[in-house]
Amino acid sequence: MSVLPHVLIVDDDPKIRSGLAKFLGQQGLRVSVASDGKQFRDRIATSKLDLIVLDVMLPDENGLSLLRQMQAENPIPVILLTAVAEETDRVIGLELGAEDYICKPFGLRELLARIRVVLRRQATVDQTKSVRHSSVFAFSGWTLDIRARTLKSPSGALVELTSGEYDLLQAFVEHPNRVLNRDQLLDLARGRTSTSIDRTIDVQVMRLRRKLEENPENPAMIKTVRNSGYIFTPVVENDAG
Repeated sequence: MSVLPHVLIVDDDPKIRSGLAKFLGQQGLRVSVASDGKQFRDRIATSKLDLIVLDVMLPDENGLSLLRQMQAENPIPVILLTAVAEETDRVIGLELGAEDYICKPFGLRELLARIRVVLRRQATVDQTKSVRHSSVFAFSGWTLDIRARTLKSPSGALVELTSGEYDLLQAFVEHPNRVLNRDQLLDLARGRTSTSIDRTIDVQVMRLRRKLEENPENPAMIKTVRNSGYIFTPVVENDAG
């Protein structure tokens, strides 16, 4: 993302456009606006966008059609604006790839919170993509092979991991020395579902510590950061150099 995340507001109501542009701009976001499908296409063709807040009901085109076309050509995270009664549109929008939706009328701070969640999630996904070409990660004598989905101890022994433990360890080795909260870990850990709860991460961390740490009660590799989450402390090397 750019230094200031760039958000596009697409709505045919000028009061909503101007109000959101002013509020979000005051919250440290760069904001562009569009009133219809034509302006929407112009903006995504000429601007580098980090997120789109898209009204489903536009004067010239249906927002869901625009979402479908964009996801096929240039995927950008989208939060849908919908009327309370439009449950079908919300379901279709999520199936088409929208990250979230919010019903009109909505509170500005609720929308801001949802925008920040999506931007954090996207930043995490982007960072993961940057190391996804790596297939082998080495740390503190341990070796995690992504293709083979195996973990070897410093002595060369294969260590059995559950799917959840493996996915969480992969998230850690791809983001070492960075504090990750539970939501970020749930997004990063492959195989996790949106119905997972925070305690799921705590249990998986506890199990990983038992398999990796010399003293699980005083962990040296997976440290707890109070009120923030966890940090994976080893120096990690990968075969991508």
